[in-house]
Amino acid sequence: MRVSVVLCTHTMERYDDCRAAAESVLDQTYDDVELVLVSDGNREVYEQYESDFGDRADVLTYCNDENVGLLESRNNGAEVATGDVVAFFDDDAIADEEWVEALVDAYERHDALAVGGRMTPAWVAGKPSFLPEEFYWLIGVTHRGFGPNGDPDEAGVVRNTFGSNISFDQDVFLDLGGFDDDIGGRQGEKNLQGGETELCARLRTEYDEGVYYTPDALVAHKIFDYRTDPGWLLDRAFWQGYSKRGMEVFVPESTGEESDFLGDLLFRFAPARIRNLVRSPSVAGVLQLVFLFALTAFVGFGYLYGMTVWG
Repeated sequence: MRVSVVLCTHTMERYDDCRAAAESVLDQTYDDVELVLVSDGNREVYEQYESDFGDRADVLTYCNDENVGLLESRNNGAEVATGDVVAFFDDDAIADEEWVEALVDAYERHDALAVGGRMTPAWVAGKPSFLPEEFYWLIGVTHRGFGPNGDPDEAGVVRNTFGSNISFDQDVFLDLGGFDDDIGGRQGEKNLQGGETELCARLRTEYDEGVYYTPDALVAHKIFDYRTDPGWLLDRAFWQGYSKRGMEVFVPESTGEESDFLGDLLFRFAPARIRNLVRSPSVAGVLQLVFLFALTAFVGFGYLYGMTVWG
């Protein structure tokens, strides 16, 4: 089974991180890996790809004619890929050396059509003491409560995993038409997010299959300093709530897991945190509990704002 990994970037400002991401893909223990590097309309980035990787038989390079965004760039990369499986990876991520091997194992063992793995944090600016693990999804990291039964250590079928650690049978991906590259621009709105969610909803509709989640397929996501700023996180929470309402309107079949998570958050995780604070008081524990409720509120505000936009 050949696995093509599509990696996109659009600016030289991110190129050093992109190169580190590419090298982690090329250092896999699994032998049959193809790396597809896509420049989103930046010829300088494309020329640097060629300079660094152009002499490798296991690397393909591609440049969009213009800047078209991440989802269309990923679709373009998938179309030139030659693998049986196409995996997607971000330019600020680092793959564990056994990442692809774990993905392939899940495909072979479970006859899966899509497989994703676990995202772990690589704290570039240090781990913030106030950020609760229940909201790690805001920074692109597998959170407390994720998983087939709300356990990120448990393998099984989920709706979708993060876009930096998700893969599809190549024929299935192309049959579905890839990512909806207008998902962030419907109705003139640029803050709507959820490309993986929307695609996996179509996967469920067309094939009656979800994404097989294997926690053994590890990818680390670099968490830069701006992503640990409380203001940035609250803003991110607001627009995530807005996006969730938008996805309910545009892709009704994609929703459901958020409601389950909210129930766990309010009736399982928050009470457990309060009990722990009573037993073992700490400043970090108080800060995380306060921020948990603040982030929940901002997601709610964003959702309500989305209702005023879409009804």
